[in-house]
Amino acid sequence: MCLHFETVTAKNRGAVERLALLPEQAGFIESPAECLREADASDFWRPVGIYDGTELVGFAMYGYLPFLGEGQLWFDRLLIDKAFQGRGYAKAAIAALLERLRQEYPCRRVYLSVYGDNAAAIHLYRQAGFSFNGDYDTKGERVMVLDFPETGPAET
Repeated sequence: MCLHFETVTAKNRGAVERLALLPEQAGFIESPAECLREADASDFWRPVGIYDGTELVGFAMYGYLPFLGEGQLWFDRLLIDKAFQGRGYAKAAIAALLERLRQEYPCRRVYLSVYGDNAAAIHLYRQAGFSFNGDYDTKGERVMVLDFPETGPAET
């Protein structure tokens, strides 16, 4: 597995929009087309295709929202195409995207939201270090947070 992210552009947008979930996952996340329309309407969101080599396997969207509190970094969407599920892509993509966020933004905390009945996603996010903070977003999803560890000189 050789995961990397590519910004969604006119070149790969159609392929990203064709990514699909399993029927039982409907309702847990907006379609890629809906996500991209939301990103088009705002400068805050960064939509990316998730690739294994040259193969598009999924989609993610993240962004820094300066108008929330003192500013919040959100890992807002994650979708692995139904043809690629069950192969470890979601877990690997979460780890890789968190590393990207840690390097791109000065924030120490990352937020995401998840429906309370999306047990598979909750399990993956908990494995990555996220925990519920007791809040709900505007759609009624439960908010999870992850605090990046302090980086500094190695202890001796």
